[in-house]
Amino acid sequence: MQEYWIRWETWMRQHAPKLLNILNPGVTYEAVESLEKLIDSPLPADFKAFYAVHDGQRKARTGLVDGDLLLSVEDIADNWHYWQDLLDAGTFTYNDHPIASEPDTGIRSSWWNPLWIPITSDGFGNHLCLDLDPAPEGHHGQIIALWHDDNHREIVASSFREWISGYIDAIERGDYVFVKKWGIVHKGTSFNYND
Repeated sequence: MQEYWIRWETWMRQHAPKLLNILNPGVTYEAVESLEKLIDSPLPADFKAFYAVHDGQRKARTGLVDGDLLLSVEDIADNWHYWQDLLDAGTFTYNDHPIASEPDTGIRSSWWNPLWIPITSDGFGNHLCLDLDPAPEGHHGQIIALWHDDNHREIVASSFREWISGYIDAIERGDYVFVKKWGIVHKGTSFNYND
């Protein structure tokens, strides 16, 4: 997985060298083990290998993933706790019945599932998640999009490797640009590029 970081960092050096300063050092084995104990599930090997190089990014106003933050393992745990607290409080039930989402085939119809592990954040409760509890038609470790105020759940990629490979390919192809105020964003996004 180091090859993806090498390619991503090469792009950053050419287009946005200051982004290199917000990368965290690699995650420790103990931190990964702690997260796996918290979620009560092993994490995919590709995810762990990727995070061994850089533990996501520091909290900043600029995001590395289409304007969103690439969460550190500590921030993943914090976001997971936030969703788990909402689940424990009964937020995702109405008249004692679970509130269902409208998922793509392969995703369970929960509003949120404790085995949906947030890996990115836009700061407003929306995430890309590792799905460690897919529906029978899905793939363990698939990447799904979760919106806090929209009931659609979308499969973005069938694995962490497929997702990061596709994202780095798109960056290198020029589908994404660096915008100082937002970070790396899709070229077609309606952000004001002069901000």
